[in-house]
Amino acid sequence: MTHTFSRRGFLAASAALTATTTLPRMAFAQTSPMALTAGTRVLDIDGRAATVFGLTNGAGAQGIILDPGQRFQVDLTNTLTEDTIVHWHGQLPPNRQDGVPNEPMSLLKSGETRSYDYAPTTGTHWMHSHVPVQEMNLLAAPLIVRSDADVAADRQDVVMFLHDFSFKSPAEVLEEITSGGATHDMGEMDAPAAQPDAMAGMDHSGMNMGGDTAMGNMDMSGGAMAGMDHSTMDMDGDTAMGDMEMDLNDFNFDAYLANDRTLNDPDVIRVDRGGRVRLRVINAASATTFWIDTNGVEARLVAVDGHDVEPMTGTRFGMAMAQRLDIELDITGEGAFPIFALREGERERTGIILATPQAAIQKISGMADMASPAFDINMEQELMLRATSTNALADRPVDRSHMIMLNGSMDPYLWTINGQTWGDHTPISVVSGERVALTFHNMSMMGHPMHLHGHVFQVININGQAIRGAMRDTVYVPPMAQVTVALDAGEAARWMLHCHHMPHLSTGMMTELAVSAV
Repeated sequence: MTHTFSRRGFLAASAALTATTTLPRMAFAQTSPMALTAGTRVLDIDGRAATVFGLTNGAGAQGIILDPGQRFQVDLTNTLTEDTIVHWHGQLPPNRQDGVPNEPMSLLKSGETRSYDYAPTTGTHWMHSHVPVQEMNLLAAPLIVRSDADVAADRQDVVMFLHDFSFKSPAEVLEEITSGGATHDMGEMDAPAAQPDAMAGMDHSGMNMGGDTAMGNMDMSGGAMAGMDHSTMDMDGDTAMGDMEMDLNDFNFDAYLANDRTLNDPDVIRVDRGGRVRLRVINAASATTFWIDTNGVEARLVAVDGHDVEPMTGTRFGMAMAQRLDIELDITGEGAFPIFALREGERERTGIILATPQAAIQKISGMADMASPAFDINMEQELMLRATSTNALADRPVDRSHMIMLNGSMDPYLWTINGQTWGDHTPISVVSGERVALTFHNMSMMGHPMHLHGHVFQVININGQAIRGAMRDTVYVPPMAQVTVALDAGEAARWMLHCHHMPHLSTGMMTELAVSAV
């Protein structure tokens, strides 16, 4: 394979990967597996030492960057004193390599090494422990797979890896949240009317879904409606919501990190005047939604969850937990250009600074002047996103549809899928090769970033409005909203489907997409 490098692309690709800044070039010809270690590391967080987990590559930095055509050949060694397992989020490996405890592989024991080998999916992805308390302790890192276009482009790649952090142990944080001891941030919302029968009237014409209505194919087995509270429904099927309060944040963390730093000591990345930057933002936070704010610099959102979208211009873009945004911006003059991650509904912020070579760096407060709004309550951002023609699903009728009810409460702190928690769940059954429509109906007052393993899906309907939306692996479902995604069922296996809000997941907000061969 021939690879053509631009000058800036080569410089960016050759830079050292520290705690996720600019991307290094890995060898095109890979003769042996790359080493990856799950272990501990020490961060300086506002002058206080913190021992956290990490995923360290052979060069001593966090994460993995692959070049076009390079296989994901990795030997993962666990040097922690506890068992772990790593999920390759956004990737489509064989089910045995997916990285879920005992589904089907057991946890990786302390001192054990396990090998992985598969053809990776290009784009901005990440990797993390699938044990919630470990992910909350920062056992996560970027996983970037570059395309030929990335290599040839005359631009600098920069990664912005976001975390929320507490000096308390994750177990203490979860105990405080689940026992009702944490402070919950509330936000007002003018809720869209919930539509229990939205699938029946859904217009699938944009996807050439065929003549059958989705409700006609709906499989309601397994108590799909069990988690639904009908008490507020009127006889016409509408929900009279009016102005409501939603729960935005479960916990006030001690720090919000971008590339393992706060704004008291931010990651400063030197960029060329007149150069173009592709900013790969990964929300690895356990329970925080962020707005990415370019501080007035006009930018273009060009990919979500590692998949290209029709460019969308703006200066502020939102992202829920586990989602990724690729944002392009041009450096038009000399100076320092802060890129902020604003905590949803609050004043806290973190970020990185893009700076031309001679630019001075001024002190920036970790508190914005005013609180940011709630994220995408009416899904305006998601409604505007469109997959590019080269990566959208091919038109074909839906073979099987499922309604998936999302419910829960703050007191008692319990979150469910179809009225069930993991271990007492009923799998969502599909057949390999089928076109499947999954409708997430959120009847709770918290948003849920819903992640499906082993598949990429396309957003095709939001609150009854048909769209040819983005390709994703994690879709945010606001309170009282309905979001339908379409996918082609893959390998016959059990694939996890869960909320990526770690306190929600820890209480059992997980089920499985059970793909059968026949």
